[in-house]
Amino acid sequence: MHQVQQLAARVKENINRVMVGKDREIDLLLTALLASGHVLLEDVPGTGKTMLAKSLAASLSLDFQRIQFTPDLLPSDLTGIHYYHQKDGEFYFRKGPLFTQIVLADEINRATPRTQSSLLECMEERQISIEGKTMELQKPFMVVATQNPVDNQGTFPLPEAQMDRFMIRMNLGYPSREEGREILLRTVGAVSPWAEALRPAASAAEVLEAQRLCAGVSVHADLLDYMVALAEASRSNPEVALGISPRGTQAWMRASQAYAAMHGRSYVLPDDIKRLAVPACAHRIVLKRRHSTETRPAEALVRELLDAMPVPSEEGLGAEAR
Repeated sequence: MHQVQQLAARVKENINRVMVGKDREIDLLLTALLASGHVLLEDVPGTGKTMLAKSLAASLSLDFQRIQFTPDLLPSDLTGIHYYHQKDGEFYFRKGPLFTQIVLADEINRATPRTQSSLLECMEERQISIEGKTMELQKPFMVVATQNPVDNQGTFPLPEAQMDRFMIRMNLGYPSREEGREILLRTVGAVSPWAEALRPAASAAEVLEAQRLCAGVSVHADLLDYMVALAEASRSNPEVALGISPRGTQAWMRASQAYAAMHGRSYVLPDDIKRLAVPACAHRIVLKRRHSTETRPAEALVRELLDAMPVPSEEGLGAEAR
Protein backbone atom coordinates (compact mmCIF):
# COMPACT_ATOMS: atom_id res chain seq x y z
CA MET A 1 0.00 0.00 0.00
CA HIS A 2 3.05 2.20 -0.25
CA GLN A 3 1.74 3.60 -3.54
CA VAL A 4 -1.53 4.76 -1.96
CA GLN A 5 0.30 6.19 1.03
CA GLN A 6 2.62 8.22 -1.21
CA LEU A 7 -0.23 9.56 -3.34
CA ALA A 8 -2.22 10.63 -0.28
CA ALA A 9 0.86 12.28 1.25
CA ARG A 10 1.54 14.28 -1.94
CA VAL A 11 -2.02 15.53 -2.25
CA LYS A 12 -2.25 16.32 1.47
CA GLU A 13 1.00 18.27 1.38
CA ASN A 14 -0.28 20.21 -1.61
CA ILE A 15 -3.58 21.11 0.06
CA ASN A 16 -1.77 22.12 3.25
CA ARG A 17 -0.07 24.88 1.30
CA VAL A 18 -3.33 26.84 1.47
CA MET A 19 -5.27 25.16 4.31
CA VAL A 20 -4.14 25.74 7.89
CA GLY A 21 -4.67 23.28 10.74
CA LYS A 22 -7.04 20.94 8.87
CA ASP A 23 -5.03 17.69 8.80
CA ARG A 24 -7.91 15.56 10.08
CA GLU A 25 -10.39 17.05 7.63
CA ILE A 26 -8.00 16.59 4.69
CA ASP A 27 -7.49 12.96 5.74
CA LEU A 28 -11.26 12.42 5.71
CA LEU A 29 -11.62 14.09 2.32
CA LEU A 30 -8.88 11.90 0.83
CA THR A 31 -10.39 8.84 2.50
CA ALA A 32 -13.68 9.49 0.69
CA LEU A 33 -11.90 10.10 -2.62
CA LEU A 34 -9.92 6.85 -2.41
CA ALA A 35 -13.03 4.93 -1.30
CA SER A 36 -15.06 6.30 -4.25
CA GLY A 37 -17.34 8.23 -1.91
CA HIS A 38 -18.84 11.70 -1.56
CA VAL A 39 -18.39 14.31 1.18
CA LEU A 40 -20.72 16.78 2.87
CA LEU A 41 -18.93 19.75 4.45
CA GLU A 42 -21.21 21.30 7.04
CA ASP A 43 -20.29 24.40 9.01
CA VAL A 44 -20.90 28.11 9.45
CA PRO A 45 -19.81 30.53 6.70
CA GLY A 46 -16.16 31.48 6.36
CA THR A 47 -14.56 28.36 7.85
CA GLY A 48 -12.98 27.17 4.57
CA LYS A 49 -15.51 24.66 3.22
CA THR A 50 -15.35 25.89 -0.38
CA MET A 51 -11.61 26.46 -0.11
CA LEU A 52 -11.03 22.85 0.93
CA ALA A 53 -13.10 21.49 -1.95
CA LYS A 54 -11.41 23.73 -4.51
CA SER A 55 -7.99 22.86 -3.11
CA LEU A 56 -8.69 19.15 -3.61
CA ALA A 57 -9.74 19.79 -7.21
CA ALA A 58 -6.67 21.91 -7.87
CA SER A 59 -4.46 19.14 -6.47
CA LEU A 60 -5.75 16.55 -8.94
CA SER A 61 -5.61 16.40 -12.73
CA LEU A 62 -9.38 15.92 -12.88
CA ASP A 63 -12.18 17.85 -14.54
CA PHE A 64 -13.88 20.16 -12.04
CA GLN A 65 -17.17 22.03 -11.95
CA ARG A 66 -18.55 24.31 -9.27
CA ILE A 67 -22.32 24.69 -9.01
CA GLN A 68 -23.83 27.43 -6.86
CA PHE A 69 -27.11 25.99 -5.61
CA THR A 70 -29.99 28.48 -5.46
CA PRO A 71 -33.79 28.12 -5.14
CA ASP A 72 -34.33 28.80 -8.86
CA LEU A 73 -31.86 26.12 -10.00
CA LEU A 74 -33.55 23.44 -12.14
CA PRO A 75 -32.61 19.75 -12.55
CA SER A 76 -31.80 20.41 -16.22
CA ASP A 77 -29.30 23.07 -15.10
CA LEU A 78 -27.31 20.20 -13.58
CA THR A 79 -27.87 17.31 -15.95
CA GLY A 80 -28.13 19.16 -19.28
CA ILE A 81 -30.79 19.82 -21.92
CA HIS A 82 -31.82 18.80 -25.41
CA TYR A 83 -32.02 21.81 -27.71
CA TYR A 84 -33.17 22.26 -31.29
CA HIS A 85 -30.54 23.38 -33.80
CA GLN A 86 -32.43 25.31 -36.47
CA LYS A 87 -29.71 25.15 -39.09
CA ASP A 88 -29.32 21.36 -38.85
CA GLY A 89 -32.98 20.73 -38.11
CA GLU A 90 -32.05 18.30 -35.34
CA PHE A 91 -32.06 18.05 -31.57
CA TYR A 92 -28.72 17.95 -29.73
CA PHE A 93 -27.85 17.31 -26.11
CA ARG A 94 -25.84 19.89 -24.19
CA LYS A 95 -24.23 18.28 -21.13
CA GLY A 96 -24.68 19.93 -17.75
CA PRO A 97 -22.01 20.52 -15.10
CA LEU A 98 -22.55 17.08 -13.54
CA PHE A 99 -20.67 15.60 -16.50
CA THR A 100 -17.32 16.09 -14.82
CA GLN A 101 -15.15 14.29 -12.25
CA ILE A 102 -15.23 16.51 -9.16
CA VAL A 103 -18.42 18.47 -8.49
CA LEU A 104 -18.51 21.22 -5.88
CA ALA A 105 -22.17 21.59 -4.90
CA ASP A 106 -21.95 24.87 -3.01
CA GLU A 107 -24.74 25.50 -0.47
CA ILE A 108 -26.57 22.40 -1.66
CA ASN A 109 -29.49 22.92 0.74
CA ARG A 110 -30.51 26.16 -1.01
CA ALA A 111 -31.85 24.22 -4.00
CA THR A 112 -35.37 22.78 -4.03
CA PRO A 113 -35.94 19.06 -3.30
CA ARG A 114 -36.70 18.52 -6.99
CA THR A 115 -33.27 19.83 -7.96
CA GLN A 116 -31.52 18.02 -5.11
CA SER A 117 -33.03 14.75 -6.33
CA SER A 118 -31.21 15.10 -9.64
CA LEU A 119 -28.02 14.20 -7.74
CA LEU A 120 -29.31 10.87 -6.41
CA GLU A 121 -28.63 8.75 -9.49
CA CYS A 122 -25.23 10.20 -10.30
CA MET A 123 -24.00 9.88 -6.70
CA GLU A 124 -25.04 6.25 -6.33
CA GLU A 125 -24.72 4.80 -9.84
CA ARG A 126 -22.28 7.21 -11.53
CA GLN A 127 -24.71 7.73 -14.40
CA ILE A 128 -27.40 10.14 -15.56
CA SER A 129 -30.65 9.12 -17.24
CA ILE A 130 -32.38 11.66 -19.48
CA GLU A 131 -35.44 10.90 -21.61
CA GLY A 132 -34.87 7.16 -21.44
CA LYS A 133 -31.18 7.35 -22.31
CA THR A 134 -28.51 6.49 -19.73
CA MET A 135 -25.09 8.15 -19.92
CA GLU A 136 -22.09 7.04 -17.88
CA LEU A 137 -20.07 9.62 -15.96
CA GLN A 138 -16.30 9.93 -16.03
CA LYS A 139 -14.23 8.06 -13.47
CA PRO A 140 -13.31 8.91 -10.83
CA PHE A 141 -16.45 10.87 -9.91
CA MET A 142 -16.93 12.67 -6.61
CA VAL A 143 -19.43 15.16 -5.19
CA VAL A 144 -18.22 17.56 -2.50
CA ALA A 145 -21.20 19.48 -1.13
CA THR A 146 -21.29 22.31 1.38
CA GLN A 147 -24.09 23.60 3.54
CA ASN A 148 -24.59 26.07 6.37
CA PRO A 149 -26.49 24.39 9.22
CA VAL A 150 -27.23 27.66 11.05
CA ASP A 151 -28.95 29.90 8.47
CA ASN A 152 -32.24 28.16 7.62
CA GLN A 153 -33.80 31.01 5.64
CA GLY A 154 -34.41 29.97 2.05
CA THR A 155 -33.04 26.45 2.58
CA PHE A 156 -34.45 22.97 2.08
CA PRO A 157 -33.20 20.21 4.41
CA LEU A 158 -31.52 17.33 2.62
CA PRO A 159 -33.78 14.25 2.63
CA GLU A 160 -32.58 11.09 4.35
CA ALA A 161 -32.09 9.32 1.00
CA GLN A 162 -29.61 11.98 -0.08
CA MET A 163 -27.81 12.19 3.24
CA ASP A 164 -27.31 8.43 3.04
CA ARG A 165 -25.42 8.83 -0.24
CA PHE A 166 -22.67 10.88 1.39
CA MET A 167 -19.88 8.64 2.65
CA ILE A 168 -18.49 11.27 5.01
CA ARG A 169 -19.98 14.29 6.75
CA MET A 170 -17.69 16.62 8.62
CA ASN A 171 -17.47 20.14 9.99
CA LEU A 172 -14.30 22.22 9.83
CA GLY A 173 -14.69 24.36 12.94
CA TYR A 174 -13.00 27.64 13.79
CA PRO A 175 -9.19 27.85 13.81
CA SER A 176 -7.16 28.30 16.96
CA ARG A 177 -5.53 31.66 17.66
CA GLU A 178 -2.22 30.47 16.18
CA GLU A 179 -3.95 29.05 13.11
CA GLY A 180 -5.94 32.26 12.65
CA ARG A 181 -2.73 34.26 12.72
CA GLU A 182 -1.11 31.91 10.18
CA ILE A 183 -4.12 32.33 7.87
CA LEU A 184 -3.67 36.10 7.94
CA LEU A 185 0.07 35.82 7.33
CA ARG A 186 -0.50 33.67 4.26
CA THR A 187 -3.07 36.04 2.79
CA VAL A 188 -1.24 39.33 3.33
CA GLY A 189 -0.63 40.81 -0.10
CA ALA A 190 -2.13 37.80 -1.91
CA VAL A 191 -4.89 38.57 -4.40
CA SER A 192 -5.74 34.88 -4.90
CA PRO A 193 -4.10 32.92 -2.05
CA TRP A 194 -4.91 29.43 -3.33
CA ALA A 195 -5.11 29.51 -7.13
CA GLU A 196 -1.48 30.35 -7.79
CA ALA A 197 -0.10 28.15 -5.02
CA LEU A 198 -1.47 24.79 -6.12
CA ARG A 199 -0.51 22.55 -9.01
CA PRO A 200 -1.81 19.01 -9.67
CA ALA A 201 -0.11 16.42 -7.48
CA ALA A 202 -1.85 13.32 -8.88
CA SER A 203 -3.40 12.18 -12.16
CA ALA A 204 -6.73 10.49 -12.83
CA ALA A 205 -4.95 7.21 -13.58
CA GLU A 206 -3.14 7.34 -10.23
CA VAL A 207 -6.41 8.00 -8.37
CA LEU A 208 -8.16 5.11 -10.12
CA GLU A 209 -5.29 2.75 -9.36
CA ALA A 210 -5.29 3.87 -5.72
CA GLN A 211 -9.05 3.24 -5.53
CA ARG A 212 -8.50 -0.28 -6.89
CA LEU A 213 -5.81 -0.98 -4.30
CA CYS A 214 -7.95 0.36 -1.45
CA ALA A 215 -10.80 -1.96 -2.42
CA GLY A 216 -8.42 -4.89 -1.90
CA VAL A 217 -7.53 -4.03 1.71
CA SER A 218 -8.31 -6.94 4.02
CA VAL A 219 -11.10 -6.66 6.61
CA HIS A 220 -11.28 -9.45 9.20
CA ALA A 221 -14.64 -11.19 9.61
CA ASP A 222 -14.73 -10.16 13.30
CA LEU A 223 -14.50 -6.50 12.26
CA LEU A 224 -17.35 -6.96 9.78
CA ASP A 225 -19.43 -8.48 12.59
CA TYR A 226 -18.46 -5.52 14.79
CA MET A 227 -19.74 -2.99 12.25
CA VAL A 228 -22.96 -4.91 11.64
CA ALA A 229 -23.57 -5.17 15.40
CA LEU A 230 -23.13 -1.41 15.79
CA ALA A 231 -25.50 -0.74 12.90
CA GLU A 232 -28.12 -3.07 14.41
CA ALA A 233 -27.69 -1.38 17.79
CA SER A 234 -28.43 1.99 16.19
CA ARG A 235 -31.63 0.62 14.61
CA SER A 236 -32.92 -0.94 17.83
CA ASN A 237 -32.13 2.06 20.04
CA PRO A 238 -35.38 3.49 21.47
CA GLU A 239 -34.24 7.05 20.75
CA VAL A 240 -33.68 6.37 17.05
CA ALA A 241 -36.30 6.69 14.31
CA LEU A 242 -33.89 5.76 11.50
CA GLY A 243 -30.65 3.87 12.09
CA ILE A 244 -27.54 3.10 10.04
CA SER A 245 -28.53 1.59 6.69
CA PRO A 246 -26.81 -1.30 4.87
CA ARG A 247 -25.46 1.31 2.46
CA GLY A 248 -24.07 3.07 5.51
CA THR A 249 -22.17 0.02 6.74
CA GLN A 250 -20.78 -0.54 3.24
CA ALA A 251 -19.57 3.06 3.08
CA TRP A 252 -18.09 2.76 6.59
CA MET A 253 -16.19 -0.38 5.57
CA ARG A 254 -14.86 1.12 2.32
CA ALA A 255 -13.77 4.26 4.17
CA SER A 256 -11.92 2.11 6.73
CA GLN A 257 -10.15 0.26 3.90
CA ALA A 258 -9.04 3.53 2.29
CA TYR A 259 -7.91 4.97 5.63
CA ALA A 260 -5.81 1.88 6.32
CA ALA A 261 -4.22 2.05 2.85
CA MET A 262 -3.43 5.74 3.33
CA HIS A 263 -1.42 4.72 6.37
CA GLY A 264 0.49 2.03 4.50
CA ARG A 265 -1.43 -1.01 5.70
CA SER A 266 -3.08 -3.79 3.70
CA TYR A 267 -5.48 -4.60 6.56
CA VAL A 268 -8.00 -2.68 8.66
CA LEU A 269 -7.51 -2.18 12.40
CA PRO A 270 -10.30 -1.71 14.97
CA ASP A 271 -9.03 1.83 15.52
CA ASP A 272 -9.64 2.63 11.83
CA ILE A 273 -13.27 1.63 12.21
CA LYS A 274 -13.75 3.54 15.46
CA ARG A 275 -12.04 6.65 14.09
CA LEU A 276 -14.39 6.77 11.08
CA ALA A 277 -17.59 5.80 12.88
CA VAL A 278 -18.83 9.34 13.56
CA PRO A 279 -18.04 10.96 10.18
CA ALA A 280 -19.33 7.90 8.28
CA CYS A 281 -22.41 7.03 10.34
CA ALA A 282 -23.79 9.92 12.41
CA HIS A 283 -25.47 11.73 9.50
CA ARG A 284 -27.43 8.56 8.65
CA ILE A 285 -29.16 8.46 12.04
CA VAL A 286 -32.47 10.26 12.62
CA LEU A 287 -33.48 10.65 16.26
CA LYS A 288 -37.08 10.70 17.47
CA ARG A 289 -36.36 13.86 19.42
CA ARG A 290 -33.35 16.07 19.90
CA HIS A 291 -31.41 16.13 23.16
CA SER A 292 -31.74 19.59 24.61
CA THR A 293 -28.12 19.62 25.81
CA GLU A 294 -26.55 18.29 22.59
CA THR A 295 -25.92 20.35 19.46
CA ARG A 296 -25.01 17.21 17.47
CA PRO A 297 -26.98 14.44 19.20
CA ALA A 298 -26.49 11.75 16.54
CA GLU A 299 -22.72 12.04 16.92
CA ALA A 300 -23.07 11.66 20.69
CA LEU A 301 -25.22 8.56 20.17
CA VAL A 302 -22.64 6.95 17.87
CA ARG A 303 -19.97 7.53 20.51
CA GLU A 304 -22.23 5.95 23.14
CA LEU A 305 -22.73 2.90 20.94
CA LEU A 306 -18.97 2.62 20.39
CA ASP A 307 -18.32 2.79 24.13
CA ALA A 308 -20.92 0.12 24.85
CA MET A 309 -19.86 -2.35 22.14
CA PRO A 310 -16.91 -4.71 22.84
CA VAL A 311 -14.10 -4.12 20.34
CA PRO A 312 -12.40 -7.11 18.68
CA SER A 313 -8.84 -7.31 19.98
CA GLU A 314 -5.90 -7.19 17.60
CA GLU A 315 -4.64 -10.40 19.14
CA GLY A 316 -7.89 -12.14 18.28
CA LEU A 317 -7.75 -10.87 14.70
CA GLY A 318 -4.51 -12.72 14.03
CA ALA A 319 -1.39 -11.78 12.13
CA GLU A 320 -3.17 -9.67 9.50
CA ALA A 321 -3.96 -7.03 12.13
CA ARG A 322 -0.41 -6.63 13.35
